[in-house]
Amino acid sequence: MAYYFIFPEKDATLYSHPDRKELNTGGDEILELVEEKASVGEIYYPSRILIKFKNTEIRDIITTKIQKEINTENCSIGLQLFSTEHKNLAKDHIVEAFPLSQSWDEGTERWTATSPEDGSNGCSWLYRTENTSSNWITGSFATGTTGSFKIQEGGGAWYTGSDFRSENSFFTADNLDLDLDVTTVIQKFSASYYQDASYPTGLTNNGFIIKKIDEEEEDSFSSGELKYFSSNTHTIYPPKLCFKWDDSVYSHSGTTLTSGDIFLSLYNNKNIYQRKSKQRFRLTTRKRYPDRTFTTSSNFLDTQYLPQTSYYSVRDASTDEVIIPFDTKYTKLSADSEGMYFDLFMEGFQPERYYKLQFRTDNNDGIQVFDDDYFFKVIR
Repeated sequence: MAYYFIFPEKDATLYSHPDRKELNTGGDEILELVEEKASVGEIYYPSRILIKFKNTEIRDIITTKIQKEINTENCSIGLQLFSTEHKNLAKDHIVEAFPLSQSWDEGTERWTATSPEDGSNGCSWLYRTENTSSNWITGSFATGTTGSFKIQEGGGAWYTGSDFRSENSFFTADNLDLDLDVTTVIQKFSASYYQDASYPTGLTNNGFIIKKIDEEEEDSFSSGELKYFSSNTHTIYPPKLCFKWDDSVYSHSGTTLTSGDIFLSLYNNKNIYQRKSKQRFRLTTRKRYPDRTFTTSSNFLDTQYLPQTSYYSVRDASTDEVIIPFDTKYTKLSADSEGMYFDLFMEGFQPERYYKLQFRTDNNDGIQVFDDDYFFKVIR
């Protein structure tokens, strides 16, 4: 599969407001970027998001799925968060992400905790862990790192610079889901795994910090609340790290269908798949009404092919949410002597859900989409 998803090992929101600077939120269903007004005066305190994905899962994708060195030419990796109930959005937003330079513990507490003494057992604005001596660094930063916030010191420490930064900017009327390109950062994690490289070529995976840009954090007003589902959500929208690469191979000596009324059938769909499996789906394609010829065999037995500009897509069958879009770079259909095909690693999907396949071909007649209720289920 040229799309593969992994889900977070841990995530949390850090709040700089004086009443919550020691609060752990590792158990919350929501991650948020918000500026909270001080009890007195026109001071607004921002929040930031921490998120981390397992080293073992990142390494497994690189080693066993992509099976080649990752770089911005052959692979794209996005950090995706899905929006929920945003509030009071007053202007456009710029959200940025950086790799963290210090480790942290998630904890299990929630925003509803009334005070730090109620059991802040993980990261907060002031601390990296439940140990109150494990502060976030707030000064004398190592080369290439920064952090803190001038009104309330703390809030994480991260690597800075163009090679380490990714950004999403959007208007208030836009889709406010986040999709931050972190390809170069994952490449640096990989260099640390396989080449024992250190900064700036390699980085230890401490996860990411997601925050508004400094100008917005330091504004003397609130620009609204950006809220996202966390890994603790009971919905189908947890954060993801999305790996995309081109695994297509297009080689055949048969007839290519470049126009006309095309019939497509998914002929080896078993409908139910184990989450740890990899499945190759094969397609039958032919003209719906073959040209009349005088032969001793059926025209329906000829292996025919869609053009190389043909793609697959996957949707959630219940919500119709696009899980894998028609991506002209990363969801190309393959072709060999047996016909058209594509591969899916079922481990990248959430289990106990039904999914729907769609197909698209761009040919001389334009764009044709095939949507014939091709369903499958992923089980544990």
